[in-house]
Parts: sequence; structure tokens; C-alpha cells
Amino acid sequence: MVEQPSLIEYPCDFPIKIMGKSQADFTQNVLEIVKHHAPDFDDATLETKISRNGTYTSITCTINATSRSQLDALYQALSDSPLISMAL
Repeated sequence: MVEQPSLIEYPCDFPIKIMGKSQADFTQNVLEIVKHHAPDFDDATLETKISRNGTYTSITCTINATSRSQLDALYQALSDSPLISMAL
């Protein structure tokens, strides 16, 4: 399989939106996954929004993406977490 050329020029700031059910350890779980794949991620830049009824939490993390393989691994780890419903 031939890898397609990337449309993204690395390194770059890359926002990732992560959604899941609101629960006590959701944000901490997301941070652990993100920091594992992007160790230089600054927690202070994390943006959190809670749905109107408080059922869901949306987190936006803007990371310094260095490669397609980094992003692929991060999205896979986020998708593998049972706490996370969606990552865009």
C-alpha cells in the first residue's frame, strides 16, 4: 500500500475535538491520551464545553502536529477509549 501525500504541512497547530459523556474522569483521560502522543501539549490551551443538559462534554485540544503517523496514532488511541464517543 502506497502512502498518499499529506495535505497538511508539518509541523503545524492542529485542533482536535473530542466528545464523550460527562463524567468525573473524562477530561483527565483525554489529557493523558493527548499528552502521550503530543508531550508538548499545553493544558492551559484546552477548551471544554458542556452540553445544555450536561450529558456530554466537548474538549478541543490544539496540538503541535509533527507527522501524519503521530495524528493517526492519536486518533486511534482516542477511538479505543471507552469514554470517548467521537474525535474529529
